[in-house]
Amino acid sequence: SPERANPGDREHSLRRIVKVVSGENTEALERVAGVYSRIIDAGVYSAPSIKVAEAAKVIENTQRDLNIALMNELAMIFERLDIRTQDVLDAASTKWNFLPFKPGFVGGHCISVDPYYLTAKAEAEGYHPQIILAGRRINDGMGAFVAQQVVKQLIRSDMPVKGASVGILGLTFKEDVPDLRNSRVFDMVRELRQFGIAPKVHDPLADAETARREYGETILPLDEINDLQALVLAVPHKHYLSREKSRIFQMIRPGGTLFDVKSAIKPNEVPGVIKYWSL
Repeated sequence: SPERANPGDREHSLRRIVKVVSGENTEALERVAGVYSRIIDAGVYSAPSIKVAEAAKVIENTQRDLNIALMNELAMIFERLDIRTQDVLDAASTKWNFLPFKPGFVGGHCISVDPYYLTAKAEAEGYHPQIILAGRRINDGMGAFVAQQVVKQLIRSDMPVKGASVGILGLTFKEDVPDLRNSRVFDMVRELRQFGIAPKVHDPLADAETARREYGETILPLDEINDLQALVLAVPHKHYLSREKSRIFQMIRPGGTLFDVKSAIKPNEVPGVIKYWSL
C-alpha cells in the first residue's frame, strides 16, 4: 500500500485520501483492503498487482515534479523578459483547464526522490528517460538560481556582494512542516557562500540541532536578523505570513530587496522603499 500522506496538509488527511492497495494473491489483497476499509472514509482502490500499485505511487510524484519543473523553467524565462510569473499564472488560470502549479523549491523525501527510482528501473530495462531527468535538473538547480538573483540584485543596487547582509526565512523542504530532508534551501545557502555571503537563517519549525549537525547551519532568533540588504522568504510558513509579515518588512533596510520565492506576499503590500522579486 503506497504512502499518499501529504505533510502539512490538514485537509487531505489519511482518512480522506483514497488508499491504493494490492497483494501477491487474492487472499492477501482482500485482507489488506479489509484492514484499510475500516479507517479510510474516501475508499480503497484495489490495484491488479503490487507492481501497478508501486508504479502509481512513483508516477504521482513524478508528474508533480515535472509540472513544477515546467513552472520553474517558465519563471526563468519570464525573469529574462521582466514579467512577474504569478501575474502570468493568474491570467492563464482563468482558462478552465489550466493546471494550478507554481514555481518553487522541490525537496523532501518523495517528490524529489521518486523520479530517480523510476529512472533507475527504466535504465535497468534499457531505456534512458529524458523528460523526467530534465525536470530533475531544473528543480535541483533552483536553489542556485535564486541565490544568483540575489547577487545580481545586490550588484544592480550598487551594494557590495562579499559580506552582504542577507537573511533567509525558512529552511524546511516545504511550508508548515519541520522536515529538513532534501531541502533545496541549503543549495541556495551554499551558492551564496560561494559569493562570500554568510546568510543569517531562521525557521520556526525546524529543529536547530538537526540543522547544525546535519547541514552545518545555525538557526538564529528572528530578532537577531535585521538591517538586511536582501531577505529571502524561502519557505512561507504560516508563522511568517500570519504573525510576522510586518516584521519581515522591518528587517530590510531602505533600498534592500525582498525575495519572495513562492509569491506568498502581494507586491502592493511591500513598502515602497523596499524592492520586490519573486519566481
